[in-house]
Amino acid sequence: MKISYNKLQKLMIDNKMKRADLLRAAEISSNTMTKLNKDEPVSLEVLMKMCKVFHCDIGDICEVILDD
Repeated sequence: MKISYNKLQKLMIDNKMKRADLLRAAEISSNTMTKLNKDEPVSLEVLMKMCKVFHCDIGDICEVILDD
Protein backbone atom coordinates (compact mmCIF):
# COMPACT_ATOMS: atom_id res chain seq x y z
CA MET A 1 0.00 0.00 0.00
CA LYS A 2 1.24 3.48 -0.87
CA ILE A 3 0.06 7.02 -0.25
CA SER A 4 -0.03 9.83 -2.78
CA TYR A 5 -0.17 13.55 -2.02
CA ASN A 6 -0.81 14.64 -5.62
CA LYS A 7 -4.09 16.16 -4.48
CA LEU A 8 -2.18 18.32 -2.01
CA GLN A 9 0.08 19.57 -4.79
CA LYS A 10 -3.00 20.50 -6.85
CA LEU A 11 -4.54 22.31 -3.86
CA MET A 12 -1.35 24.28 -3.38
CA ILE A 13 -1.28 25.28 -7.07
CA ASP A 14 -4.97 26.21 -7.08
CA ASN A 15 -4.45 28.39 -3.99
CA LYS A 16 -1.19 29.87 -5.33
CA MET A 17 0.55 28.58 -2.22
CA LYS A 18 4.24 27.82 -2.08
CA ARG A 19 5.90 25.25 0.12
CA ALA A 20 7.04 27.89 2.62
CA ASP A 21 3.50 29.29 2.81
CA LEU A 22 2.10 25.88 3.73
CA LEU A 23 4.86 25.31 6.30
CA ARG A 24 3.88 28.51 8.08
CA ALA A 25 0.11 28.20 7.69
CA ALA A 26 -0.09 24.59 8.87
CA GLU A 27 2.76 24.96 11.37
CA ILE A 28 4.58 21.87 10.09
CA SER A 29 8.30 21.21 9.85
CA SER A 30 10.43 21.15 6.73
CA ASN A 31 11.12 17.46 7.46
CA THR A 32 7.40 16.76 7.28
CA MET A 33 7.17 18.66 4.00
CA THR A 34 9.99 16.51 2.62
CA LYS A 35 8.00 13.41 3.57
CA LEU A 36 4.99 14.80 1.75
CA ASN A 37 7.06 15.48 -1.36
CA LYS A 38 8.38 11.89 -1.28
CA ASP A 39 4.88 10.41 -0.78
CA GLU A 40 5.87 9.04 2.63
CA PRO A 41 3.35 8.63 5.48
CA VAL A 42 2.83 11.52 7.89
CA SER A 43 0.81 11.72 11.08
CA LEU A 44 -2.92 12.23 11.17
CA GLU A 45 -2.27 15.43 13.12
CA VAL A 46 -0.33 16.86 10.17
CA LEU A 47 -3.12 15.94 7.75
CA MET A 48 -5.67 17.59 10.03
CA LYS A 49 -3.60 20.79 10.17
CA MET A 50 -3.51 20.92 6.38
CA CYS A 51 -7.27 20.27 6.22
CA LYS A 52 -7.76 23.29 8.45
CA VAL A 53 -5.62 25.46 6.15
CA PHE A 54 -7.49 24.41 3.00
CA HIS A 55 -10.94 23.96 4.64
CA CYS A 56 -11.20 20.46 3.22
CA ASP A 57 -11.34 16.76 4.10
CA ILE A 58 -8.35 14.40 4.34
CA GLY A 59 -9.45 12.73 1.10
CA ASP A 60 -8.95 16.07 -0.66
CA ILE A 61 -5.26 16.02 0.35
CA CYS A 62 -4.14 12.45 -0.13
CA GLU A 63 -5.19 9.06 -1.44
CA VAL A 64 -4.19 5.49 -0.64
CA ILE A 65 -2.99 3.39 -3.55
CA LEU A 66 -3.53 -0.33 -2.99
CA ASP A 67 -1.01 -2.86 -4.27
CA ASP A 68 -2.25 -5.44 -6.75
